[in-house]
Amino acid sequence: MKLRFAPSPTGYLHVGNARIALANALIARRQGGHFLLRLDDTDLERSRPEFEEAIRHDLAWLGITWDSSFRQADRTAAYEEAAEKLKASGRLYPCFESEEELRAKRELRLKRHQAPVYDRAMLRLTKEQRESAEAGGKRPYWRFKLSDGEVFWPDLVLGRRAVKLPAISDPVLIRADGTHLYTFTSVVDDIFAGITHIIRGEDHITNTGVQIDIFRALGVRPETMNFAHLPLLVDGDGGKLSKRLEGLSLRSLRQDGMEPAAITAYLARLGTSMSPEILPMDELAATFDFKAISRSPARFDMTQLLRLNRIVLHHASFEEVRDRLPPGATEAFWNTVRGNLDLLTEARHWWEVTAGEISPPPLQEDHDYLTAALEMLPPEPWDTSTWSAWTKALKAGTGRMGKGLFQPLRLALTGEPHGPELAELLPLIGRTRAERRLHLASL
Repeated sequence: MKLRFAPSPTGYLHVGNARIALANALIARRQGGHFLLRLDDTDLERSRPEFEEAIRHDLAWLGITWDSSFRQADRTAAYEEAAEKLKASGRLYPCFESEEELRAKRELRLKRHQAPVYDRAMLRLTKEQRESAEAGGKRPYWRFKLSDGEVFWPDLVLGRRAVKLPAISDPVLIRADGTHLYTFTSVVDDIFAGITHIIRGEDHITNTGVQIDIFRALGVRPETMNFAHLPLLVDGDGGKLSKRLEGLSLRSLRQDGMEPAAITAYLARLGTSMSPEILPMDELAATFDFKAISRSPARFDMTQLLRLNRIVLHHASFEEVRDRLPPGATEAFWNTVRGNLDLLTEARHWWEVTAGEISPPPLQEDHDYLTAALEMLPPEPWDTSTWSAWTKALKAGTGRMGKGLFQPLRLALTGEPHGPELAELLPLIGRTRAERRLHLASL
């Protein structure tokens, strides 16, 4: 078994890409197969080295490793050789129409209530007409002549799928400048690498039908290939997530403090009836099954992802996060705040609460109570029993109980209505900061 993930280095990976990469990696791991990372970088204008580096970094951050890797930009000779084979068989033919001419043809067909499919006019081009066009400075681009009839395959996720080739325009495989396009290079590379399973998004269904026809034209029986198309992601309201994917890049999620274990746990079970679990990659692979994936669109729920992230952080040791915490943060601090974090970046705020200077909200209505609290503040040294002793004395001295006893103190000491246990937090804040904050809040 050999699988591949083939991103284009024209931008940053987002959760949709990550889901496809993870599915390929998990199946390869489960079956003891080979996992290839292929950089589809034939788009020379948009491909960037920094995006390639970011792709590799993001995958490694998620815990996804690959057995081999190559770039399409290094395989131009192979594409030219395959193109010559298709030209010789008459399946790849030259075209000279301009974009304006093609647009006019499409508009005319639409006016006639016909499908805007390319009319194959260039197949009738004589040798003399081609020579005349090239003598006039025109360079041809090349279309692949699709077969007649229907292409179908047993999809590992969606069941039987079919594409009617006559309803599709013959695809351009080579631009006039000689650039080879994805539809073509992907097939050539899948043959070269011996790919047995192609797992990608449902938006590639039509591409698969076309590429199966190209496989056949290049002498490969598509029956030896296995295809799996994962249903597309939708947002919480059922709308397309594609428009928001750039805001859900792995790079931005990492910067926001999302943990890779939460992302892989979520994406591995997304679209199935199984609940996400924080598991090592081997265990995620052992439970990943195409049969469990629904054929309906998968609903991406950021709330659920944050819940998983919270679980990961709650169980993370100080050593696991130490280098990502604010300078000076201690193990005692981490153990105190980790259970209240959705994102690791939120730890910065609580470090300011414990070790910095904050301005609590004015609590003039609690002036007398906070003044009494200040007067009854125990002397240091403080430990986790200080909070209980202090509030017990305040209850006896002021008659306050419940929310009226605790809430003003939390607001004055942290500036927040909720947060970590104050029995743990108070010793980290210290008496000097506590005095100042109680005084400011009472003004």
